[in-house]
Amino acid sequence: MTGYLLRRLGQSIVVLLGVTLIAFVLQHLLPGSVARAIIGTRATSQQVAAFNREYGLDRALPIQYLSLLNQLLHGNLGYSFKLGQSVDSIVAVDLPKDGILVGTSTVLALLIAVPAGLIQAVRRNKFTDYSLTAVSFILYSMPAYLLGLILIATIAIDARLLPSEAPQEATVSGILSHPSGLLLPIATLTLVTYALFSRYMRSSAIENLAQDYIRTARAKGLRQIRVVLRHLLPNSLIPVITIVGLSLPGILTSGLIIEAVFNFPGIGLEYYNAAISEDYPVEIGITVLVGLFVVVGNLLADVAYAVLDPRVRYAKS
Repeated sequence: MTGYLLRRLGQSIVVLLGVTLIAFVLQHLLPGSVARAIIGTRATSQQVAAFNREYGLDRALPIQYLSLLNQLLHGNLGYSFKLGQSVDSIVAVDLPKDGILVGTSTVLALLIAVPAGLIQAVRRNKFTDYSLTAVSFILYSMPAYLLGLILIATIAIDARLLPSEAPQEATVSGILSHPSGLLLPIATLTLVTYALFSRYMRSSAIENLAQDYIRTARAKGLRQIRVVLRHLLPNSLIPVITIVGLSLPGILTSGLIIEAVFNFPGIGLEYYNAAISEDYPVEIGITVLVGLFVVVGNLLADVAYAVLDPRVRYAKS
């Protein structure tokens, strides 16, 4: 296990370096320049040259990239000249709010998808299975922004049951003090995520239902509920735990879209605004941070896979 973890950590470092390199290259491939995006398109060539000289943007690209890596290794995600504050401070304020949105929706999606997938597997090819499958396919194929707009139009505007905009407070306590404004963003992201998890849970449960240990448990005269909860559920959860880590990029991407639709003051909205206003330091800082979360999520999923399934042993290669 130790050797496997060390190999995975090495691979994770390579992935993170790749993320920083791609973000750095894309930034310099965009039309215009960082200096003009920050100090304005009407800036003179002398002003642009002075800005580039002051912040090292006139040096060779490899040196600039190494400078960026050194900055990130010291925990400095950059400085937003347009917002007048460090990216670290922006993340420190917005990340807990993203934890509420993404974390709550992921937990709720699992709490709904796991029993739904089990029910579909146990009642395979029956009305319940067909109904839940239809719902899952509709939600899975629907873009997150479209589902959010539908909920806004029906629940917030037509029925006037909930606000159409998320709470705008800057702190977590302020966000939580208006729970009604959180319901639609969390519900939208939950439904989108549930559709993915339920399909995997159903497939995993159907595969395990055909295994010998399920037939043995039934042959012993165990009740159906005991067979499902004691034998089928733990073994069916293993692929789902793995897919949670692998699905983290998609969940974060959907979260970014949901934040833009509901004007949720999180990292996703900050990233969207930074892309619109060409605030490159914020874009790179958040990109690296998201890449770190994805790598850590996949690593934790691999470890959880080994812990949950005693048959899995990561031997030394």
